[in-house]
Amino acid sequence: MAGLARVKTTEPRFQDYASFGLGVLLIVSPWALGYSDHEMATRAAWLGGLIVMMMSFAEILKFVEWEEWVNLLVGLAVIVAPFVLGFGDVARAVAAHNVLGLLIALASATELWAVHHPHAPGL
Repeated sequence: MAGLARVKTTEPRFQDYASFGLGVLLIVSPWALGYSDHEMATRAAWLGGLIVMMMSFAEILKFVEWEEWVNLLVGLAVIVAPFVLGFGDVARAVAAHNVLGLLIALASATELWAVHHPHAPGL
């Protein structure tokens, strides 16, 4: 865990931009997919998307590893939100939260992998 908060990269990785875009998609998903009438699903999308966007923007400016861990945890939280917050019966909201949450978590996990394995090919 040495350097957890001080790992630096010379430039933002594509995952930072992807996470930012996924956060935007999560925020607009209630209107784009037609579940904006379900208040809890909409609020969960807004909150998750806003946190992901803020962390991703901060990572674009200057990478700090804990921000990537926050995005990973938020991505996982977005996946389980429909079932924990009681909107598991809203199919479009469940699909949006599961797909976007998975993509956010994957982007964060691959960036964390790349930071800790800088000589691994492909990332």
